[in-house]
Amino acid sequence: MRLLALLAALACSASVLGQGYPNKPIRLIVGYPPGGSGDFTTRLIADELGKDLGATVIVENKAGAGGSIASEFVAKSAPDGYTLLNQGNHAINRNLYKNLGYEHKDFTPICRVAVGTTILVVNNETPFKNLQELVGYARANPGKLFNAAAGFGSAPHLAAAAFEAAAGIKFTTIQFKGGGPASQSLIAGDTQVMFATSPTVTGFIKAGRMRPLVVSMRKGSPSIPGIPGSEEAGVPFESTFWFGLYAPAGTPMEIVRRLHAAAARGLAKPEIRERIAQQGMDASPSASPEAFAAEIAAEVPSIEAAIRASGAKVD
Repeated sequence: MRLLALLAALACSASVLGQGYPNKPIRLIVGYPPGGSGDFTTRLIADELGKDLGATVIVENKAGAGGSIASEFVAKSAPDGYTLLNQGNHAINRNLYKNLGYEHKDFTPICRVAVGTTILVVNNETPFKNLQELVGYARANPGKLFNAAAGFGSAPHLAAAAFEAAAGIKFTTIQFKGGGPASQSLIAGDTQVMFATSPTVTGFIKAGRMRPLVVSMRKGSPSIPGIPGSEEAGVPFESTFWFGLYAPAGTPMEIVRRLHAAAARGLAKPEIRERIAQQGMDASPSASPEAFAAEIAAEVPSIEAAIRASGAKVD
């Protein structure tokens, strides 16, 4: 009887906790600096969570190590629903970094936010008008093209490695702490090529400040019209990415479900879907926290295989 009474008390306590949540500001952590897709999706979903929950949601950028600094910070935070993470690199980072300060089990998946592709862009002063011209030059001049990368373990890092393997070429890669600094390097002419997530460079492309050559999908992307897919461009390869919300492991499921419902409602709004599409991505909320966890687990083998095949690694 005492055990039943204790279980009933715990259930009641969890229900009260969920009903009283949130009663203070929520911190949403992102592992990249302002200007990239991680920052864009984080600020977008932070606004929607704030409106739905009637709370202040504060975005904090903790850049570095392919998002691992932010992930470790959240993993070691209190599991109370007030410190969350927007991330998509866990399966990648665990195959690239030897001494991470966290494990995937240290998180509770909440909801996927968006999926997208990367774009290969070049500095406007380069002569390359299409992918074949770039590949021809790179094969004849190995290492002479400088590639601006958005950090070890990032989606652009893997996309560039996959492209190099498919095209039989080699760039000299310069690592930056995110897509924003990498873009500025490309525009300045310090680097000549860059793979970037679509939100990072869409504005620059529209303004004519950099030239797109290909998206890292075989058939192209409906959200990024006018840029050929890799098969059409003549070097078939594929590399996509996604972002999703996590809480520290041990966060009460009633709070996790409330956060999922708020995120899903926000991502279902036509105006939010349109804003995400304008950045070359698709809103893609998971059906439930459990469904998101299953999706993550299902893709781990393919990510591990892609990393091995591409040769991407942290030096």
